[in-house]
Amino acid sequence: MPHLPRNHLTQRTYAMVLAGGRGSRLQHLTEGRAKPAVPFAGQLKIIDFTLSNCVNAGIRRIGVLTQYKAQSLIRHIERGWGFLSHSLGEFIDIAPAQQRHGEGWYDGTADAVWQNQGLIREARPDHVLVLGGDHVYKMDYSVMLQEHVVRGAELSVACIEVPLAEACGLGVMAVDEDERIVAFEEKPACPTPLPSSPGRALASMGVYVFNADVLFAELAHDAADVMSTHDFGHDLIPQLIGQRRVYAHRFARSCINSVEGQPYWRDVGTVDAYWEANMDLTRVLPELNLYDDTWPILSQIPQLPPAKFVFDEDGGRRGYAVDSLVASGCIVSGAVVRRSVLFCKARVDEGSVVEDSLVLPDTRIGRGVTLRRAIVDKRCRLPDGFTAGVDRAADLARGFHVSPSGITLVTQEMLEGGLAQVGVGAPSGICRALA
Repeated sequence: MPHLPRNHLTQRTYAMVLAGGRGSRLQHLTEGRAKPAVPFAGQLKIIDFTLSNCVNAGIRRIGVLTQYKAQSLIRHIERGWGFLSHSLGEFIDIAPAQQRHGEGWYDGTADAVWQNQGLIREARPDHVLVLGGDHVYKMDYSVMLQEHVVRGAELSVACIEVPLAEACGLGVMAVDEDERIVAFEEKPACPTPLPSSPGRALASMGVYVFNADVLFAELAHDAADVMSTHDFGHDLIPQLIGQRRVYAHRFARSCINSVEGQPYWRDVGTVDAYWEANMDLTRVLPELNLYDDTWPILSQIPQLPPAKFVFDEDGGRRGYAVDSLVASGCIVSGAVVRRSVLFCKARVDEGSVVEDSLVLPDTRIGRGVTLRRAIVDKRCRLPDGFTAGVDRAADLARGFHVSPSGITLVTQEMLEGGLAQVGVGAPSGICRALA
């Protein structure tokens, strides 16, 4: 199989981003927004990583499938990603669930793509790149595409080695000496370890390259199967093993960001994982490099004034931040911020101390507030003297969520005493599949 120019491959590829998931393990952070729309790193959204990977790799024909509470996600994509040139055949199609087949919503990830296959057919691609919109990583998809074509593959699945304890929540595969996939199991109770590394497993990243004709044929077959849950990981991929040329693509070959040879990929699907991934950015040498001009993470960047730090007086009336990320529009007024991330338009008033915490956009922190190991959701108004993350029992008594590792999550609804009694079980359809 000849090597084709990467720009030719990317121009003949359509990317379908599955962005309908609730992400219920993020608790109240996803009560009003889909997981891909959750803020990250001060001024980004989680979905910006997937979309930036597409654009940087030269894939600029993209469909985004939404479902669960999609308004903020749709607004973000429309306002932040409108720079693609339609005259050059570049676009992002946003497709909310439309009940195209029957009266139900999406029954799973494969069903979501099946119901929107018209978008793909209009683009007439040779290859279809199926992606999740809820992981944090930097990847050159053109490398995976090139490998897919050279191998003569019909389906390629991006994979990464993970500890066995983490593999339970992912798709786990086994490969032969040519890296052809010989077994695939979605979220196994007892993951199969790698023969060369008993403590680790080879896990799917939820990144798939299909030959377009193969995808259409297999989606039609799956849609007709009444016993299927219509999910890529549970149904479609296992069915293709042994019937089609299905190969694993090692993420190490296409990753843009690695630390000591280990590719960076994070599923920020729990409160603890979300907090840890953001907190890593405050370190001197974070694992995720956001300062790489050759592979920028693009987004909707609001036109705001620079961050401001005021008062430089003895006696504690000094505003400063150390080992922290402070986004535009923030004001730190006579307060101390340590090892924290202040998102756009956060304001911290006199005498307050914010440590090891995430303060999401447009939050106002009053005077004499203490935050430690906390996440404060968007548009919260913390009154003078407020504390969170100091006393676990007190936080629970006030209705705040406290994670297994002790991270306190605060939302405005909790502050107002109107915490919605919403279950956090797995949602149906594509929401369940991407949670």
